[in-house]
Amino acid sequence: MSPCEVSKDAAGVAGNIFAFGLFLSPIPTFRRIIRNGSTEMFSGLPYIYSLMNCLICLWYGTPLISPDNLLVTSVNSIGAAFQLLYIVLFLMHAQNGKKVRMLGLLLAVLGIFAFVVVGSLQIADSNNRRMLVGFLSCASLISMFASPLFIINLVIRTKSVEFMPFYLSLSTFLMSASFFLYGFLSDDAFIYVPNGIGTLLGLIQLVLYCHYNRSSSKDSRQPLIL
Repeated sequence: MSPCEVSKDAAGVAGNIFAFGLFLSPIPTFRRIIRNGSTEMFSGLPYIYSLMNCLICLWYGTPLISPDNLLVTSVNSIGAAFQLLYIVLFLMHAQNGKKVRMLGLLLAVLGIFAFVVVGSLQIADSNNRRMLVGFLSCASLISMFASPLFIINLVIRTKSVEFMPFYLSLSTFLMSASFFLYGFLSDDAFIYVPNGIGTLLGLIQLVLYCHYNRSSSKDSRQPLIL
């Protein structure tokens, strides 16, 4: 194997490892849900969106769509399994109205994914098939990485990092940076473009955390939210 291939595989393996930080981050939330026997005011939408993202990116990584991207398939297979587990736990503890909505959204996601799989397989030309699924996975990843913009705005507005966990931001940055390098070495724009955006947003979160965490520690008598 060439040094480039070794570096690409190493970046992909690192991305798989760092992704566990993201996949495990909802555990404190679900401990509270299970302990209280209720989903309270928590929303199940993030897990629905994450499942859709994982399924589409998983499909892009398969040999039927793009060659030599099994590390993309592996990380998204694990991610999809985690999201399904979280959705099942959410459904078990949700009230009836919220449970029906979540079931409807879950069925919609699975239906859309089945449509994407069957529809893409109807495209005989492998390059056109890869372009279609690649654009869908790229759009899905960008929308997922754009979601922290709300948290970034909240941190700047409140001058507090209370609602931006450090290890979640660090995991996002490290995973995105690893897959940016993986995609760059693979010359795959559908991987390195969205993960480049994710790397930038993750870096912004870390900078904000360092800045506002230091400010909070200097004046700990001030309330976190005014």
